[in-house]
Amino acid sequence: MKIKQYQIDAFATKAFEGNPAAVCPLENWLADGLLQSIAEENNLSETAFFVPSEKGFKLRWFTPIKEVDLCGHATLATAHVIFEILGYSQQVITFETRSGELFVEKKGKLLTMDFPACPPTPCNISDTLAEGLGRQPIEVLAADDYLAVFDSEAVIRTITPNQALLGQLDLRGVIITAPGVDVDFVSRFFAPKFGIPEDPVTGSAHCELAPYWANKLGKNILMARQVSKRGGNITCEVKADRVILSGRAVTFMEAEIDF
Repeated sequence: MKIKQYQIDAFATKAFEGNPAAVCPLENWLADGLLQSIAEENNLSETAFFVPSEKGFKLRWFTPIKEVDLCGHATLATAHVIFEILGYSQQVITFETRSGELFVEKKGKLLTMDFPACPPTPCNISDTLAEGLGRQPIEVLAADDYLAVFDSEAVIRTITPNQALLGQLDLRGVIITAPGVDVDFVSRFFAPKFGIPEDPVTGSAHCELAPYWANKLGKNILMARQVSKRGGNITCEVKADRVILSGRAVTFMEAEIDF
């Protein structure tokens, strides 16, 4: 059996930037174990699979270890494949996912994603989290992930986490964030228990980050940068219980899986 696979750099304007994701178009779902094996073989932070549906497409995301409920960069990568490679003619794609319906609109070179907001709430700073980051945050909040807030971009860039300790935490991962020098805020994201020591650019994390910083800065449109080694820029807009994330994507590779 052969299926097409595309590797896309999401939240990037050229290759080797942003966050790479594998995208596999399917006519029908393959067995879950096979989908997981493909993701494990790819060893990227996410592999996305989609099939046609009445509303648009059904979309699923897999890390090398397990399926996840939401992934922003792989959604952006999938939309890029559908628009730019498969020649989808409508302006908006509807994705049916484990997190409900997601919408991606093509606006020139930008792709704009409409995701549910996930505002974090304050929580205690655990010893494991503080020790795992090697620094004491100003405050910690929780939603799908822990959100640890620091006072400067310089601190965010220099943190070297203890992945084993972060992997002991009960939530999906850990976001660290601070005000940015040239943008409204910066961040990094670690999810070792999902097989992702550090994710280059994480759309779903900005569903938590954007509501936090919108409230903190008193503005609904924010410029963000994830300051991983590869790095990537995301424009965020908070609209009631939704977060609008905008970015670009480029095709790095087209391949065929033969099994």
